[in-house]
Amino acid sequence: MPVDYKELKKGGFMRQKQKDCFAMRLKSVGGHFTAAQLGTVQQVAEKYGKGYVHLTSRQGIEIPYIKLQDIDEVKAALKAGGVEVGVCGPRVRTITACQGAATCPSGLIDTVKLANEFDKRYGGRELPHKFKFGFTGCHNNCLKAEENDMGIKGGVLPKWAAESCIYCGVCGAVCPEKAITVDKDAQTVTFDKNKCVYCGKCIKSCPTDAWTGENGFVISFGGLYGNRIAIGRHFLPIVFDEAKLYEIVDVTLKFFEDNAKPSERFANCLDRVGWDKFQKEVEAVL
Repeated sequence: MPVDYKELKKGGFMRQKQKDCFAMRLKSVGGHFTAAQLGTVQQVAEKYGKGYVHLTSRQGIEIPYIKLQDIDEVKAALKAGGVEVGVCGPRVRTITACQGAATCPSGLIDTVKLANEFDKRYGGRELPHKFKFGFTGCHNNCLKAEENDMGIKGGVLPKWAAESCIYCGVCGAVCPEKAITVDKDAQTVTFDKNKCVYCGKCIKSCPTDAWTGENGFVISFGGLYGNRIAIGRHFLPIVFDEAKLYEIVDVTLKFFEDNAKPSERFANCLDRVGWDKFQKEVEAVL
């Protein structure tokens, strides 16, 4: 019976140059594996592979040198240990995330919770080509949100309270976009909201808590990091409502489904069809 390599790849088994050997991709959401799952991975790698694993650039694990005849047995062993095989091909791929607000002092959003919710809603969804989501908790951008087809970054919209301000000028000095101007003599603070990138450095640096803010989602679209490199674009204001975030995702994926050619990445589709058209559809959600 001929081997359906396309179906095997769809299920996370990628052909190696060695005959009848596969690198098996395991499912990862936000790079999270329990200690028990890692124990299962170790056992499978030692018994069916060559005793080592490969950590991918998207927080995943691959076990190389899985033999064709062992695939069913390997899948059963993984399932028994609570480990799922990943997906490849034209669909929503591994969702990446930093540790976010749950543990990181810089985190502005709960990236782990969001990544798991996105996986439940969109993980493995069939699309014209692969589609990548990435979460990063703050402006430090450890997970490089703009490399993804859709990136979600934690942000905060600053708010200034005059009664708490001592006009020290620290906020203006640390603002990377020079959105804040402090006049110590006149005791005025000017905030240009259009220049703000929602990093929250003004809030962190303020010695009197004159700056506060509301945390939300900074969204980018159309990132690529492969044969062609493109940085995801920002055209939406910061989004505060999580339900609204899902509406934006739904519109984005539908646009991709309706407009992309087979095997056309999202950024290439937008360049061909028109970013303006896409932007109008997304902005209609807000």
